[in-house]
Amino acid sequence: MKLYSLSVLYKGDLKVHLLKAAYDVSSFSFFQRSSVQEFMTFTSQLIVERSELGSRASVKEQEYLCHVYVRNDGLAGVVIADNEYPSRVCFTLLEKVLDEFSRQVNRIDWPSGTPSTINYAALDGYLSKYQNPRDADAMTRVQAELDQTKIILHNTMESLLERGEKLDDLVSKSEVLGTQSKAFYKTARKQNSCCEIM
Repeated sequence: MKLYSLSVLYKGDLKVHLLKAAYDVSSFSFFQRSSVQEFMTFTSQLIVERSELGSRASVKEQEYLCHVYVRNDGLAGVVIADNEYPSRVCFTLLEKVLDEFSRQVNRIDWPSGTPSTINYAALDGYLSKYQNPRDADAMTRVQAELDQTKIILHNTMESLLERGEKLDDLVSKSEVLGTQSKAFYKTARKQNSCCEIM
């Protein structure tokens, strides 16, 4: 599971432009990194441009998923991740980033802002923090703990079944033992009755 890009954009009346972005292209070769980064920026702008205000969507491109959230005020966020990364965590991250961005950056600066003029430095931290969704998201952490508990419970049920089979063997043996004990008791009683002194 990996996040590659986290972008904040503004969807104006005429066009979409990038306000701020963070990238993790370390998994690509050194010579491909700038091209990959440009492609991610282009893809993010294109997805926001084609999305309606107040919408959320996930777009699949080869082995990547692009998650977009466009608010009613035109502020938009895009996360580019691999297919394995949970969508719910991406949308939680986008909502958190856009809320924080709108509180820290004045709305007047959105239509004319550029990555160099917008003062918002939290994207790199979020991109790094959310690389592992279990650490960053409480719901994912709880789900992972539940999955682990389910595995332990499943192992316990298997051991109970094995134990149950052994108990069944003991029960059948005790039934046999009970029959033999009754036979022994009857034989002993007969033997003892002939030796009875009156």
